[in-house]
Amino acid sequence: MNGDTAAQTPTGTDLTARGGVGGPVLADQPSPALPGPRDPARDAAGEGPDGPDSGPDGPGGPDEPGGPAPDAPDGSIPAPPPPRPAWLRGLARFGYAPAPAATTAERLVPPMPDGPGVTPKRVPPSPLLLRLGLALPEPLWSWLCRWAGWLGPLAVTLFAGVLRFADLGSPNAIVFDETYYAKDAYALWHGGYEISWPDGANEQIMAGGPVPYRSNPSYVVHPPVGKWIIGAGEQLFGMNPFGWRFAVALLGTLSVLMLARIARRLFRSTLLGCVAGLLLAVDGLHFVMSRSALLDLVVMFWIVAAFGFLLLDRDRTRARIAARLSALGDGGPDAGIAHRLGLGWRPYRIAAGVCVGLTCATKWSGLYVAAAFGLLTVLWDAGSRRLAGADHPYRWTLVRDAVPAFVSLVVVPVAVYIASWWGWFASSTVPNQGGYGRDWAVGRSTDFPWIPEGLRALWHYHSTVYDFHTHLSDPHTYQSNPWSWLVLGRPVSFFYESPKQGTAGCTVSECAREVLGIGTPLLWWTGVIALVYCLWRWAARRDWRAGAVLCGLAAGYLPWFAYQQRTIFLFYAVCFVPFLVLAVTMLLGALVGPAGASRDRRIIGGAAAGLVVLLIMWNFLFFHPLYSGGTIPMEDWRKRMWFNTWI
Repeated sequence: MNGDTAAQTPTGTDLTARGGVGGPVLADQPSPALPGPRDPARDAAGEGPDGPDSGPDGPGGPDEPGGPAPDAPDGSIPAPPPPRPAWLRGLARFGYAPAPAATTAERLVPPMPDGPGVTPKRVPPSPLLLRLGLALPEPLWSWLCRWAGWLGPLAVTLFAGVLRFADLGSPNAIVFDETYYAKDAYALWHGGYEISWPDGANEQIMAGGPVPYRSNPSYVVHPPVGKWIIGAGEQLFGMNPFGWRFAVALLGTLSVLMLARIARRLFRSTLLGCVAGLLLAVDGLHFVMSRSALLDLVVMFWIVAAFGFLLLDRDRTRARIAARLSALGDGGPDAGIAHRLGLGWRPYRIAAGVCVGLTCATKWSGLYVAAAFGLLTVLWDAGSRRLAGADHPYRWTLVRDAVPAFVSLVVVPVAVYIASWWGWFASSTVPNQGGYGRDWAVGRSTDFPWIPEGLRALWHYHSTVYDFHTHLSDPHTYQSNPWSWLVLGRPVSFFYESPKQGTAGCTVSECAREVLGIGTPLLWWTGVIALVYCLWRWAARRDWRAGAVLCGLAAGYLPWFAYQQRTIFLFYAVCFVPFLVLAVTMLLGALVGPAGASRDRRIIGGAAAGLVVLLIMWNFLFFHPLYSGGTIPMEDWRKRMWFNTWI
């Protein structure tokens, strides 16, 4: 996400000298639920919850050089400060060091690692590149450093795009639920509502003949936005596998860029931002869903976009608070300002509300995201007011911020959702000549005559859809329980063939060709460890970043435990994959250590983190034939079936 300007870095601090990445994130005044930003390794360095010097031993503590403490004004010798705990001294031997003290402005909005207004016009050459004999011209090097926050994520996005668009039309078949959404998308673009297709429609479409479109409405159970998006690709490239997969592949690629920018802003590290984008690019489930015309990848895209806008809103709002504290006071906490301050026009939060509405207008699972993100932004506001000096931050947040938050994240999404049904509203109310159920309210008596017929018909339609979703329990070969999702217990086979020698590129007696909806195993299993780490960071160390990651993951994952009797599938988990990746990235950042750590600590931690990333990339390449539908010998296919439940 954008916003790398000096206005959002109140101190103008330049982090280039620290490598531009991995610098300590300045502490925040935490709220009990979602506390303020902290660097993954800073607490181990001795910081307490309220800032760099609130821990057992801040800079210049008793174990640091500098001679005896000065005498007190009355001539007496003050008592020495208490020694640091043994565990803290032990961590110091591994390279951990306290971060410098931070001002209130820095705690409200920690400076970005690089970018215009942050990186100086002239940047000294990199010692590492010089040791390698690579000396770039000074203007070019400075330009690269200044725009690294965009160049790195864009490079990772290009890599992800090449992966996703390469041979996108393969398999040249209607895969899994594409049989519904590809045709529904075509119908929306040609009539404004979904239709009932004749028998043999799939065969006619794949044969390249005329599309057997007709006007008979069909009962569908998902809102239209995702299908409108899929249909945009069909309008550009035709009614064929490449056409109906194009738009979803584009969103999958853009989501890599968004996550890289989000992680960069969340962790204040361009390197960690690029790592997050890279890990999402090589997740198998994200890859498969990016190459399939299903709705779940679209849901994921809007969730990530909403989260990114809320993160931008958080920084923008806190920068406004910091500026007001500086303008009306001494820059420190001020209860009067914190109580009176109105946070004004918040376009990023409204944009987040639009994205939440589009999430719900793709699949109803977005409703849980709306609730979670609404709570998240209100708690962020309370934390901001507390840091600014408010005595009762939750009370003043309720007074000042609750109504605007409700409008942004409830009223706006509802309006977007209703507007998404415009094609259905515009269709005919003549039976069988408009959208399904469009004629339901015509001539029907009601106790609410002031509600338009269209809205009453839509409400009735939605009541039947809700009944369908809550009672869907037909058994399916690939259904799974959400308890097994994080460990990839039961993946979904989207497509399978067993070509013989001489067909479909098979060079041995028997081959297999499959598209398996499963995440990259090593990434997901590392993610389980990372989630435990994030839970600890949030609960024990009050790290707001861990809380934000867990909030997004919980919104996409936990609701499914209420529907364990329903027919559900592992690929629904693609909605929370970005947050799983953020958790892994946070864990890797802790392995690398803060910028102020010793050289040996950084080398060892960086090597360990790099090894994890390389193993995950190897794991993706190993399973790539199963993600892309490549033809491989049957024996190689069996080697990739690590568990019987994957078959």
